[in-house]
Order: sequence, then C-alpha cells, then structure tokens
Amino acid sequence: MATDKTAAADYAADAASAPGMPQLDFSNWGNQIFWLLITLVVIYFVLSRIALPRIAAVLAERQGTITNDIAAAEELKAKAVEAEEAYQKALVDARAEAQRIVAEAKAEIQADLDAATAKADAEIAAKAAESEKAIAEIREGAVDSIREVAAETANEIVSALGGKADAKAVKAAVEARMKG
Repeated sequence: MATDKTAAADYAADAASAPGMPQLDFSNWGNQIFWLLITLVVIYFVLSRIALPRIAAVLAERQGTITNDIAAAEELKAKAVEAEEAYQKALVDARAEAQRIVAEAKAEIQADLDAATAKADAEIAAKAAESEKAIAEIREGAVDSIREVAAETANEIVSALGGKADAKAVKAAVEARMKG
C-alpha cells in the first residue's frame, strides 16, 4: 500500500509539472493553426465543389417545380373558368330550348284541341240539325196523325149522334181548330 501512495504522489508531481491542456500550450499552436487551415480549406473545397452544387441543384429543381405547378394551377383555373362559362351558356341554351319546346308543345296541343273542338262542334251541329229535322218530321207526322185522328173522331161523334158527317166540313172544322 505504501507503494501505491508513492506512485500516486509521483503521478501528482508529474501532473503538476506538465504544461496543462495541449491545445492551450503555446508551443503547439503553430502546428494546430497549420492543420486548422488545411482542414478549413479541405472543408471549403468539399462544400463548394460537392455539397453546395447539389443543394443548389435541389433548390433550383424545387423552384422550377413550384413555378411549373403554379403555372399549371393558373392554367387549370383559367380552364375551370372557361368550363364554368361554357356550362352556364349551355344551361341558358338548354333552358331556352326547353322553353321553346314547351311553347311548341303548347301550340301543338292548342291546335289539336282547337281542331278537336271544331270537329266536335261540327258533329254536334250536324247532329243537332239532324235531330231538329227528325223532330220536325215527327211534329209534321204528329200533326198529320192528329188531323186524321181528329177527323175520324169527329166522324164517329157525328155518326154516334145520329147524323151524317160531311168529310169536307169535318176537315175544315179540324183545320180551323188546329190553327187556333
């Protein structure tokens, strides 16, 4: 153990006589500055020749992509506006066409309705005229039948009362009575 103590004491004495950290030792600074300059020059050449051109290329590519995307977006926006205008025009045209078709259909239906009404009116007028003609014939037939029945009845009444009826006198009496 005593040897351990002496070894520790020797180490402490050597450490106390040492100049300290080698970076802070002025005798090594020239050498350190030389290697520092070499390292900085190598790092500069590596960065300027390899890393920075690659970074610049990536940034330029990104900028180009962004510019192209913005231009494409503006073009698509313009196309969308044109498409919307075309859609609105087509919608207006379609509505106008629908109104025209509706108007034509209404006119056609009205024409068909007018023709059907005229045809029905003509048929009704023809049937009414036919009916009036038939009624006039029936009246005429009825008047003739009434005259005959009245004449026969008058002859029968005169015969039943014991007289002889003159056909001309009976006919004249029936005509006079029929006229009012």
